[in-house]
Amino acid sequence: MYRGSSATNFTMPGDYRKAAERLFPKDGSKSLKPDLKAVGEFAKVLGIGVEYQRLLALDKNSGELRTFLDHFQNNLDLLIKKTWVEKSEETCKSKLHDDIPLFMTAIDQMDYIKSLKEFSVILDGLAYLFFGSQSEKEDFTEYTFRIDAQMGLFWWYGGRLISFNESNDSNIDRGDKVLWAILLLGLCYLTNF
Repeated sequence: MYRGSSATNFTMPGDYRKAAERLFPKDGSKSLKPDLKAVGEFAKVLGIGVEYQRLLALDKNSGELRTFLDHFQNNLDLLIKKTWVEKSEETCKSKLHDDIPLFMTAIDQMDYIKSLKEFSVILDGLAYLFFGSQSEKEDFTEYTFRIDAQMGLFWWYGGRLISFNESNDSNIDRGDKVLWAILLLGLCYLTNF
C-alpha cells in the first residue's frame, strides 16, 4: 500500500481531515500516542463509533471480547478466501493467511506495538487483494475516497500504521490502552466490512 501522504493534489474532505489529523498529526510529529478522545472521534467519522466504544469498555479477558476477536478473524479469513485473484497471485493470499495467527497471538499477548505492526502488514496484503496494483500507487488514498469516503478513511488509517513499523521507541508501553484503541479501530471496521 502506498505509504506517502497521497497524491499532491488530493485534499481529504473537511470532517474526515479534522479527525484524521487529530489521530495522526499532519506535521509528521513523531508522537505515536494521540489521546483516547481523538481515537473515539476518528471511530465516529469512520462509522463504527458505537461498536468501537462498546468494545473499548470491555475487559481484555472478557468472553465478549474473545467472541468479537473470533468474529474478526473469521471475517478476515472470509475476505481473503472470497477475493478472486489471478492464479499467479495465490501466494499473496496464502501468505496473508499465514500472517493472521502471528497477529492474533500478539493481540492475545496484549503487545499492541507488535499487533499494530502485524496489522499493517495484513492491511497491505488485503489492499493488494482488493485493489491490485492500484494499492501501490501514489493516488491510492484518493482512489479509495472516490469509491467511498469512509472506506478511503480506513485505508488512509491503514497507511499511517507504518509509523509503528518505523518506531523503535522502547519507552512506549506495549500494552497501552491508546495503542489498543488505535488497533481496535481497524478490527471494528474490518469485522463489519
